[in-house]
Amino acid sequence: MNTRELVSAGGVAYRKTGAPTEIVLIQTSSEGRWQLPKGIIDPGETAEQTAIREVREEAGIDCEILAELETIDYWYVERHGKLPERIHKTVHFYLMKYIDGEVADHDDEVREARWVEINGALEKLAFATERSVVKKALESLS
Repeated sequence: MNTRELVSAGGVAYRKTGAPTEIVLIQTSSEGRWQLPKGIIDPGETAEQTAIREVREEAGIDCEILAELETIDYWYVERHGKLPERIHKTVHFYLMKYIDGEVADHDDEVREARWVEINGALEKLAFATERSVVKKALESLS
């Protein structure tokens, strides 16, 4: 089986409009799972530029990066095309502060984007690795 490396970036975008702190989650159109916004780093982009772009595209909001949170990696099998491919994916996550925008202004890859209280987000997220990233964000914001 062919193996391919993919590198992505994304963020834990937060806002404080009172207590508690909220973060933005997206629900994917294809699988319907809740996750953090992230995407593939395009040629010529830095991980930071990608994180800002992907949060804008997938969650409809503009943010500024405050800190690097964590880099995670995982393996999966992609079955698009004739032969399955083993994918090794690395994702750089950043703590991002909300500046402007509306979550309803997301792209077509996303079924829904919404603000979720940070502890509630831990229950909604589909992946344990992303829950770990959100826990680090929570520690940073405390």
